[in-house]
Amino acid sequence: MAKKPAPKPPAADGGEKAGGKGKLKIIILIVVALLLAIGLSVGATWFLLSKDKKDEKPAEEHASEAAAPVKQPALYESIAPAFIANYKHQGRQRYMQVSVALMARNQAELDALKIHMPLIRNRLVMLFSGQDFGALMTPVGKEMLRSQATAVVQELAQKETGKTVVEQVLFTNIVLQ
Repeated sequence: MAKKPAPKPPAADGGEKAGGKGKLKIIILIVVALLLAIGLSVGATWFLLSKDKKDEKPAEEHASEAAAPVKQPALYESIAPAFIANYKHQGRQRYMQVSVALMARNQAELDALKIHMPLIRNRLVMLFSGQDFGALMTPVGKEMLRSQATAVVQELAQKETGKTVVEQVLFTNIVLQ
């Protein structure tokens, strides 16, 4: 039979194990160096881009400050009396009563729109009376009606005054019976 070679005695300084640990340390150092290089690259890029934006920003800020008006506080104008519309729903007579307020930002424009209040009331009455009562029973139906009312009033204001004037039409009270 063939003789098996005798196992080599371990080196006094831990030869194989030390070589494996040395390779591991080199790999870790390379990975850390790569991560450091990537981090420095990203940091430098971010620094340079933010520096460019800071250099451009003062000129843009001055232009935007002059161009952008300060947002004024909201003004509310209630339309009285409340709107009442009647419906035929599932063979029964049904009613809707809606109290409406207009939200605007400029008092002078709102005052100019008040002249056209009879026309606004007419358009809103026509809008309210043309709705499906079943759809109005849901919150989504009420919100859709409110957004339609806003669109109607803004369209009318644009036509009559040249500006939308009204930011929103709000329902302050709605009763379905």
